[in-house]
Amino acid sequence: MGGLTPVTARITRYHEGRAPDLLALKYAAMAASPFAFYRGSCQLFTDAWPSRTPLNDAPAIWSCGDLHFENLGCYKGDNRLVYFDLNDFDEAALLPVSWDLVRFTASVFVGAPSLRVSAGDATTLANLYLDSFAAALAWGKARWVERETATGMARELLDVVRERKRKTLLGERTKEKGGRRRIRVDGVKALASPSGDIARVTKVVERLGAQLGKKKFYRVLDVARRVAGCGSLGLSRWIVLVEGKGTSRGNYLLDLKEAREPASTGRSPYKQPKWKTDAERIVAVQRRVQAVSPALLTSVKMNGEGFVLRELQPLQDRMRMEAWGGDIDNLCDAMTTMGRVTAWGALRASGRQGSAIADDLIAFAGERGWKRGVLAMARRVADGTLAEWRAFRHDALAGKVKAG
Repeated sequence: MGGLTPVTARITRYHEGRAPDLLALKYAAMAASPFAFYRGSCQLFTDAWPSRTPLNDAPAIWSCGDLHFENLGCYKGDNRLVYFDLNDFDEAALLPVSWDLVRFTASVFVGAPSLRVSAGDATTLANLYLDSFAAALAWGKARWVERETATGMARELLDVVRERKRKTLLGERTKEKGGRRRIRVDGVKALASPSGDIARVTKVVERLGAQLGKKKFYRVLDVARRVAGCGSLGLSRWIVLVEGKGTSRGNYLLDLKEAREPASTGRSPYKQPKWKTDAERIVAVQRRVQAVSPALLTSVKMNGEGFVLRELQPLQDRMRMEAWGGDIDNLCDAMTTMGRVTAWGALRASGRQGSAIADDLIAFAGERGWKRGVLAMARRVADGTLAEWRAFRHDALAGKVKAG
């Protein structure tokens, strides 16, 4: 691999086949900070998980699979109300509940510099998250976070995004000429798409519209490649402008994203269901775990592969905790909220296709010892991540990391 360190070689092998221009952006972000590296290297976490550990004896849940403090955020549900919840299910799988807990807790340790908190404060935050999770799980009733019940960071985020309008998003992401809209290809959030891709995307979206009896709403006006996220950069992804409600002001923007098998494939102690496509897996788990799922969420097939289609919303945003860095009181409030949300998602999806029933999850919450094991594993993960990031960053600064 041209003198690459072992961790860099593993990363580049895992990402083979992704679009080089977008993959270069991902590698640059991963080299810039340990937390971005952690976000973009879920496969290293799953590869390092020991095959024999008491943590594997934890009850099975429908896991996010890549839980960290930026994979929670707000969105508009299909009932048009705004919620704060888990919001990334690309890596969703049937896993021991301990996997999500370790992945999240390690993100607090790895992200401590970004949050501008000390190692001691990071431990306090991690403990608060786990305690809140256990208390909510022991209560045994799944609830949800919306604007009227939110506090701290979650409330501020919901307040901010509530003011965003779809027409504002259209103004930012599109341009109007001669009474018709086109996607704004700015080289940052949207890139030009080859004509062949435009034709394929148009066909699959309009076919869905016909199936749903909404041919006019899903009539495609324009297509461009979408640039977004970190872990998924390099996968096939498009922003799609559709007619929507008929006028140029009533147009809608959709997100169409390639789905691939989760990094945990073959590593979970629990047998996975058989899905027609990975997009079906993502959508099914998301609908189970979230209190209310985002508008227009569905899975489609294109050239035999699965893609997740959803509305691109002005109300969707992630929890940018670095903006609150150093504010320990608000960070504590956020940890409490996120611990509860994690537990509610597990309870909501309990008893489905192999996941533990609620009674088993409640019993687990009251067991002694698992929290100590989660914290110990999370520290090991965090220490390993920092070492891997330094090696990757060394290769990146030396110009050895190629996105081809």
